[in-house]
Amino acid sequence: MSFTKEDKQRLIETYARHSGDTGSPEVQIALLTQRITALATHFQTHKKDNHSRRGLVQMVNRRRALLDYLKKNEMPRYQAVVSKLGLRK
Repeated sequence: MSFTKEDKQRLIETYARHSGDTGSPEVQIALLTQRITALATHFQTHKKDNHSRRGLVQMVNRRRALLDYLKKNEMPRYQAVVSKLGLRK
């Protein structure tokens, strides 16, 4: 369900704006998307796991807030991260 340290580091390197960047909205959105995807597959087999579902909803809301922030302040960065992650059709 969780991902390894190497996976996380590779994701950070892919979406970082500069070296050592771990807190930019792009990186946070990418990490949340990875965790959301992992939990979504978890719920296919554990349909009644409502405690984890609450955490999933919180992650989705946090990602939504970060995406709204980028959309409001930096439209090109928003479009780049959405296209890279494939969040919108």
